[in-house]
Amino acid sequence: MTVSKALALAIGAVVCAGALGTGCAPGQPAAAPPSSSVASARPGPSAVPAPLPGLGPVTRARVPDESRQALVVTGPGENTFRARAVLYERSPEEGWRAVAGPWPAHNGLRGWSDDHRAGDLRTPVGVFGLSDAGGRLPDPGTRMPYDQDPDFEATGTGHLGEDLAGSFDYVVAIDYNRVPGTTPLDNTRPMGEELGGGVWLHVDHEGPTNACVSLRGEHMRELLLALDPERSPVVVMGPQPVLAS
Repeated sequence: MTVSKALALAIGAVVCAGALGTGCAPGQPAAAPPSSSVASARPGPSAVPAPLPGLGPVTRARVPDESRQALVVTGPGENTFRARAVLYERSPEEGWRAVAGPWPAHNGLRGWSDDHRAGDLRTPVGVFGLSDAGGRLPDPGTRMPYDQDPDFEATGTGHLGEDLAGSFDYVVAIDYNRVPGTTPLDNTRPMGEELGGGVWLHVDHEGPTNACVSLRGEHMRELLLALDPERSPVVVMGPQPVLAS
């Protein structure tokens, strides 16, 4: 072998080794980008749908899975008769979000009870369906079954001496000790007369109720227009410390 040929082979080997060291050998894929670049391209964690605010795990577990509307009525304490109400709707992506309220409300004169009895002047605590509506006034356009009837007549005075006229202009029956799918005027008590019944959402008369929850007239109308039986609406109601459990 001549000196010039040997020198040429040596130079070629050096050039080839340098090319292999850079990862650029013919027929080989390009080097992967730095690990930091790969990590930045990965999608972040998906957002968790929002739960009903202010409610603890025990109360949330009582809301049916199929319910996509919830009127949450909360009072500051067990023996108070002033409350606030917020209407929430649920979507699979966002979870629960407020769509109306907060609205001022009244509940029973003596507050709340998780063992409601007829005449105790307390509003039952819990999660109850909202399936039927009615009132003395014509249907404002609700999607709920609506019974207009002159028997929705409130007379006399309330616990603070306030006039009760117009209290039943609009009502929504709370499915406590009643038969869903009937007029709110139906007096059937499946759990017995001693556990009370006839618990409604109705027009506020500026004072505490016997056991119902009352909202101002414009808010009752707004609620009636919003409620949708296909969303299986419920009311979640009670003192805040209890609902937070």
